[in-house]
Amino acid sequence: MTEQAATHRVLLVVNPRREQARSALTTVAEALLSSGIEVVVTTEDRDDLLGYGWPALDGSIRVVASDEHAADGADVVVVIGGDGTVLRAAERARHSGAPLFGVNLGHVGFLAEAEPEDLSEVVDAIVQRRWVAEERMTLDVRILTGGSVMQSTWALNDIALEKSARSRMVDVMVEVDGRPLSRWGCDGVVCATPTGSTAYAFSAGGPVVWPEVQAMLVVPLSAHALFARPLVVSPTSVVALELGEGSVAILSADGRRIVDVAGGSRIEVRQDPRPVRFARLAMAPFTDRLVAKFELPVSGWRGRRAESG
Repeated sequence: MTEQAATHRVLLVVNPRREQARSALTTVAEALLSSGIEVVVTTEDRDDLLGYGWPALDGSIRVVASDEHAADGADVVVVIGGDGTVLRAAERARHSGAPLFGVNLGHVGFLAEAEPEDLSEVVDAIVQRRWVAEERMTLDVRILTGGSVMQSTWALNDIALEKSARSRMVDVMVEVDGRPLSRWGCDGVVCATPTGSTAYAFSAGGPVVWPEVQAMLVVPLSAHALFARPLVVSPTSVVALELGEGSVAILSADGRRIVDVAGGSRIEVRQDPRPVRFARLAMAPFTDRLVAKFELPVSGWRGRRAESG
């Protein structure tokens, strides 16, 4: 976690379907440009913004390709939208290592740093070159057939191997570190990072894992088995999911990258050496974020009482 030294270019990623997001984008872009900072958007966002009649796109804003190199040369990526927009921005930023500065305009917005009322504070932090970077673990995912890697992808939140036919379960053999653990007839299996522990894995009954804990979660979905508890394994572990010959499934990474998986395939999940970085205004306790986002009942808390002498 380090303080940043200089800011010269900022990539903006936005949910263009929300009028509030388009308005916030205009505010941020104008403030950054007036401070002499280069503002960049991707062709994907430019086309969507023009479709919604956004008037602020002119020659002062640079347009780059919508690929993994979009954030190359950027010091920070400002994301205006919900968690889905943050996950899309992560695809653009991960190669460069530029941190994501999220402004939540979605529902829960667990991945965002700030709320709309904090927009000016985010802009000031960027202009004054003052924020703290936090690294989040990602997953490397490989799909093998006959021992050969056929496809690969990655995830910040999670990967979900799920049945593709509503009427049929999938047969999954779970292996950890080269040893078989159990076989599940189930709707699927989620493998998640600590960041993703508050997403799909949480909905499926998995535990919430503090971000600084390096671990990987394995959470079965509606498994018909005696042993089908959520698992927390070492970040150095390799989790393999072997799909039964008669099963057909789909694999989704962060709900964005979708792959059809044939029966007999093997999916290997391990920690990816490249993290995704987030920009924070300050390193606040994760407990406070959890309470705020889930609106947990904490009224009446007295805290630790002073020890009597």
